[in-house]
Amino acid sequence: MSGSNVFKGVVLVGLGASSYGMLATFVKLAYGENYTTAEVTVSQFIYGIVGMLLINAFNKSKAKGAVEKATPKNIFNLMLAGTSLGMTSVFYYLCVRYINVSIAIVLLMQTVWMGVLLEWILEKRAPSGQKIIAVLIVLTGTILATNILNNAVALDWRGIFWGLMAAASFTTTMFTANRVAIGISSAQRSLYMLLGGAIIVFGFALATQNTPFNFTIFMKWGIFLALFGTIIPPILMNAGFPITGIGLGSIVSALELPVSVMMAFVILNEKVVFLQWTGIALIIFAIVLMNINLKKKQ
Repeated sequence: MSGSNVFKGVVLVGLGASSYGMLATFVKLAYGENYTTAEVTVSQFIYGIVGMLLINAFNKSKAKGAVEKATPKNIFNLMLAGTSLGMTSVFYYLCVRYINVSIAIVLLMQTVWMGVLLEWILEKRAPSGQKIIAVLIVLTGTILATNILNNAVALDWRGIFWGLMAAASFTTTMFTANRVAIGISSAQRSLYMLLGGAIIVFGFALATQNTPFNFTIFMKWGIFLALFGTIIPPILMNAGFPITGIGLGSIVSALELPVSVMMAFVILNEKVVFLQWTGIALIIFAIVLMNINLKKKQ
């Protein structure tokens, strides 16, 4: 594969990851205008589903009906896998309600070691020494990045709990997304996973929204949340990952972490000390370590 193609893949994955990184800041701004978690998630998923329907319709017309259609089994499996996507959004946005964005994104990055653990349990594949070292570095980086040792004010336990729940559900999403109905187009897969996630989101909204739904969220923040959370990232990353490969793509997608922290630092004026940047650098280093081959060619 030519260097220009690899560079193109890196750019696509990088832009997709950066888009994800902006998401929590928009959520925090919406909270500042007294919108609820239910309003934020519902608006994001409705716009996201509409957007993916339009993209699928465009792809179908462009291919003149030659697009492989999902079978009922494909649809069921994708919607089932998509429920974890809905849970990730709900849990992560609840996390952001209680703690700073710069800390919430660090908790979400615990998917690094959770993924290793899930692979070990489900596939009976013991982690290599390289992965174990990477996990230890992630945990060390997390302690530094959350500044838990020097925090004068204790972190809200609810934020920590929902952040770890978001990481667990996101780990499930990543583990299943690349194993379910991989024969159909990424646009179809994204659509059905969104529909599955919408079941969770709408159920959450019905259970928690105890005030009249504020529909102005659709005109203010819904479109930004959908674009940067459910439309742009899947399209760019699904286009980029086949070019970069999982290893390089995973390294580049770690851009989500510094972008999210930088957005919180610049737009939300969250305080991020040098020790936290050191922790963030360690987590990124661990992701690189986990995805490179250190064995020399014979």
